[in-house]
Amino acid sequence: MAISRDEVVHVARLARLELTDEELDRFAGQLDAILEAVGKVSELDLSEVEPTLHPLALSNVWAEDEPRPPLTVEEALANAPDREGDAFRVPAA
Repeated sequence: MAISRDEVVHVARLARLELTDEELDRFAGQLDAILEAVGKVSELDLSEVEPTLHPLALSNVWAEDEPRPPLTVEEALANAPDREGDAFRVPAA
């Protein structure tokens, strides 16, 4: 299943990416290779394979979720590039 340059342009537009002509051609080739690899997997008989979320057994390594005091305004805005009073200042869209 070959992906066309127009399809790459469409996907790039959906992702709001500006791509050069060279990038469009390169990505078309890369996406073709990806689709070919996925197509090979679909040819396999996987009827005896158990569904899984992850190939390795994982355990939750996060710390317990315990309540603690919130940040002060000064702590929250300490690394803000710009602020206005007690709020982040951002450029108008």
